[in-house]
Amino acid sequence: QVQLVESGGGLVQPGGSLRLSCAASGSILYIYNMMWYRQAPGKQRELVASITMYNTTNYADSVKGRFTISRDNAKNTVYLQMNNLKPEDTAVYSCHAEDPPLEYWGQGTQVTVST
Repeated sequence: QVQLVESGGGLVQPGGSLRLSCAASGSILYIYNMMWYRQAPGKQRELVASITMYNTTNYADSVKGRFTISRDNAKNTVYLQMNNLKPEDTAVYSCHAEDPPLEYWGQGTQVTVST
């Protein structure tokens, strides 16, 4: 069993930055492929970024060049560095760990980009 806890969300002005963290307990993180998803009100959940156990990364077109996903296996933590934030980035961001057929979700953290 893996428990995932996100932190680092909040309110930021357009053009600002935030770093989200996803701390795992109950299992070692490096064996899992990790993803950050987001869901805005009235919209479907969207895959924002992913990092495999081999550190291969992938990003949604809407965040390429602005967001960076990384992992620190020693700290059992995955990060999402978000720069040049836009109002359309406003959403609940959730961490997801996957080692099929196993998968786990965090509770989510709110990111609001507004003046």
